[in-house]
Parts: sequence; C-alpha cells; structure tokens
Amino acid sequence: MKKPWRNLALVLFITAVLVGGLAGGHLLAVGSGELAPVREYTDLIEAAHAHYAVSDVAYRDLIYASIGGMLRSLDPHTSFLPPVAYDSMRERQQSSFYGLGIYVGTRNGRLTVISPIEGTPGYEKGIRAGDIIHLIDGEPTEEMSPNEAIRNLKGPKGTDVTVTLLRPGLDEPLVVTVTRAEIPQETVRHVHMVKPGVGYVLVNDFSRSTGGELERALANLRDQGMERLVLDLRGNGGGLLEQAIGVSDQFVPHGSTIVETRGRIDSSHQTYRSTGRHEPLGLPLVVLVDGGSASASEIVSGAVQDHDVGLVVGASTWGKGLVQTVYELSYGAGLALTTARYYTPSGRLIQRDYSSYWDYYTEYDANGSNGEDATEEDLLLDGLLDGDVPDGLLEAPPAPSGEERPVFYTDLGREVFGGGGVTPDYVIEQDEPPALIWRLQSRSGFHRFPFEVGNQEGVESTDWQVPDEYLERFWEWAVEEEFVEAGELEEAREDPEVDRHARVRLRYEIFNTAFGLTEGYKAQTELDAQLARALELLDEADELLDRRLDLDRPGGSRPSGLVAQQ
Repeated sequence: MKKPWRNLALVLFITAVLVGGLAGGHLLAVGSGELAPVREYTDLIEAAHAHYAVSDVAYRDLIYASIGGMLRSLDPHTSFLPPVAYDSMRERQQSSFYGLGIYVGTRNGRLTVISPIEGTPGYEKGIRAGDIIHLIDGEPTEEMSPNEAIRNLKGPKGTDVTVTLLRPGLDEPLVVTVTRAEIPQETVRHVHMVKPGVGYVLVNDFSRSTGGELERALANLRDQGMERLVLDLRGNGGGLLEQAIGVSDQFVPHGSTIVETRGRIDSSHQTYRSTGRHEPLGLPLVVLVDGGSASASEIVSGAVQDHDVGLVVGASTWGKGLVQTVYELSYGAGLALTTARYYTPSGRLIQRDYSSYWDYYTEYDANGSNGEDATEEDLLLDGLLDGDVPDGLLEAPPAPSGEERPVFYTDLGREVFGGGGVTPDYVIEQDEPPALIWRLQSRSGFHRFPFEVGNQEGVESTDWQVPDEYLERFWEWAVEEEFVEAGELEEAREDPEVDRHARVRLRYEIFNTAFGLTEGYKAQTELDAQLARALELLDEADELLDRRLDLDRPGGSRPSGLVAQQ
C-alpha cells in the first residue's frame, strides 16, 4: 500500500499547486523542472509515517491533513473533500435518496428516532418516535457517529436493512427489516398558518428542490387564506446559488437584480436578475435570520432588504461573501475552491472578518439557532448529512479589521451596511431559557419522560395543555433520575419561567409523537421571541410594501442623490 499512497500524495499535491497557481500565487514554478518541493513533501510524509513515536500514522491521514493545512492559507472555505465527503456532497444536492424515511437525532447519547415520515417504509413498518436504534444490520450504533449511522441506513433502492430497536416500555428489542425506497429530501421543513391570515415557512437548506418546494408551499398557504408571510431562514447555512436565485425570484420585482458575482476571471462576472417566471409575493413579508443564516440565506435576505419588499428581523447573519466551485479530482475526491465574491443588489459585499479562524467558526455556535433546542439543531433525515459542501456553495472573504462598515442604500433610500453579514432592520435577541431547563434539555429529560412514564391521558388535539398534576409528576421524576436535587428544584421554581418553559417543552415532545413534527414545532414557538416580534412587525412590513409598490407605479421615482459610501 506504500506506493499507491505516495503516488496519491504526488497527484494531490501537484493538483493543489496547479489550482493554487491559477488562483493567484505560484507556489511552485510549474514547467521549470524545479520539483524539489514535491520531493521534500513526499520525504516528509515518508519520515512521519516511518518514525512518528506516539502512534501509527496512516499515509492517507498525513496527506489529507497536509492538504487541509495548505488550502487553509487561502480562506476558511476552500477545502479538500475526501471521497466520502465528496460523495455525500453530491448526494445532498439531489432532491431525494433511498432510505427508510425517518428523522433521527442523538438523544441522551443514543441514536433515536425523532419521527417517522408518514407513508414511508419506516412508518409502514411501525417505527415510532422515541425508538432507540440499537443495531443496524447487527452492528452496534454506540460506536458510530450519527453520520456513519445514517449512511448505513441508506442504500440502493429495493435493498433491505435490518434495525434493532429499543422501545421504552418493552423488555425485549424489536427487530425490523425495512426495504429502502425513494425518500424526498425536503428543505422547506415547516409550512403552516401561524395565526389567521399569517403564513409561516421554514427553509432549512438550499438544495436542488428548494425553489419548487417554496413555490408549492406559498400556493398552499394562499389557498388557506394567507395575507401575510413570515419566512424563517434561521440556522440555514445555505447551499446552491441557483436555488438562492430561484427563491429570491418569488419575492423581488420582475427584472430586478438578485445578486452579482465578481471574480478574477471574466467568466465569474455574472448578474442574476428576477426572471418574471414567478408572480412576486406581493404580500407583507418578514424574513427571520440569525448568526446561523449564511450564504444562500444571505442572498435571499439581502435581496428582500435591498429591494424593500420585506423587513429582515432577528440577529445579524454569518457574513459569507464568496462563491465556491467544486472540482472533481482523482481517486473520487473533490476540491471546493473559492472562485468569486458575491454582492447584494445595492452593491454590498457582506463579508465578515476571518483573520481569526477561532472567532470565525465559534461565532456560529454562539449565535446559530433556528428556535429549536440544542439536540434538535442536529436533527437529521436519514441520508441528509450535515457539514457537506454543495457545488456552488457561497462562502465568505475576509473584511479589513477595524474598518468601519460601508453604507449603501435600498431602493427606497434606507441605509444598509456592507461587511459583517446582513444586519436586520430590527435586531431581536432570543431569550435564554433558565439554567435548569438547559440542563434538562441537554440530558433529553423532556424527551425521555413521556416515553418512560407515559403521556397524560386526553392528548386528543393540539388544544391540549400540560395539567398541573402532569407537570408535578415530571418534576418528581426529574428528582428521581437525579437531574436536579429537591432543594435546588424548589429554589429554581420560584422563577415562573421554569414551569412555563417546562410545559412548552413537554408539549413539544408529546405533540411530535401524537401529531407529527410540524405540530410539535408549532407548540414550542410560544418561547420564540424573534417570531413573536416578527408577527408584531407585519404591519410595518405592510407599510413598506405600499411604499415599494408606489415606486413601481408609472411616475414613481427612486430617491435621488443616494450613492454608496465606501
């Protein structure tokens, strides 16, 4: 195996050098015959493999790590994709895959079914919310990462997978054999009327089907009497450029600019405009964003804000301003290379400083949230992998440190800013739950209780509220399970927010099982301060839309004398 990996080192190194040279920095005088750096590199690989004292080191691990370090010198998002990651990336771009049709997540350290999807093979075989996936084809899941387990659940259409389930209340494991079938990868996750006349749409990704999914969702809500809309892009890390354009096309005026890309070569200079294929929404709109809203989400929210067709509410977005193109390499690997910057319709480059890698990546963890609890942020559809980089993903360039953010103007003359992401029209922070609630969530207490102790009788409709006696049973159980000591609990409950949060979290978990994920999601929005403020601001969004429509009428004029201040 030594020679193939040495050859791979040469191939990958030279490929990366060639690409790096094209991108602007000649790391090696290609064509001059000066291959000494390549020989030095392979000698270093060989020495580390042969003599490293702490543990055995595989050639592959050394090569992949060195490539990652080299590409990191360009920007945080130009990256090498090993074959498994490259395959996963390509699969994620598709609108469907073959699997069981279950949502899974990690609960209390175990791979757990969050909900089966109605009509899918997993649902038909009786897999339930709360089931712990103990074995997959006889292999224990405790030793698998969530992504590894999900890959094992997927497979070719028509093939079987046997899962062994541990179900609360049953002494013996359940062994279920499921035939894999086509499962849609839905990116428009929740669509419902949040109150009479007000539609709500949560978009959690931008894959090949997102534009079409949104079009169908809006038509469905219009049929239900939608007169206003909240579009939720919180926690949406982005995806395909073409889908960001397809989504924006459904909100901005015909013929208006959605985004412009500019790079070092002529072919990277592109202006993307609304095609007129969709009738613009034409309804008051609020777009919810946060620190986890990135790339394609920022293109959509930036276009909505710059064209004054809606208000942007929440926390400042991540700030990604580079477009990546994925190149296929040898051995089934890929290279995601930054090839252009993108600019919003007003001319903004919404870059965020990444001179510190630590600050750049930890800021997402601090701010990224879609309103769901910490375990739900990792919710995965079997086959839908987090952390992959789709073709055309939009990423971020560095912003000059200490420099004031440049000012730009919307179509109606409102000030907006470049750099640092999309700044909302109204910055609203989420309320932090009490410390005890965080502890119970992190240890899956609210999830475990209904399955281990049982649901309260009478959960027959979404009007159900948690009775006092059920809440008291929960607190007694929490003490018995040593989540909290009795004295600490008594003191914590002096804050009425503790009981309020506990009631909402219990309803969320119970409704997930009884009525499906959307009803569970709706139940927990009672704690969503950003959504509550968005609903209050729909009247202002209505006024903004009237001003925008006046601008579009014959004789309407754009405010004069407005130029970008650099």
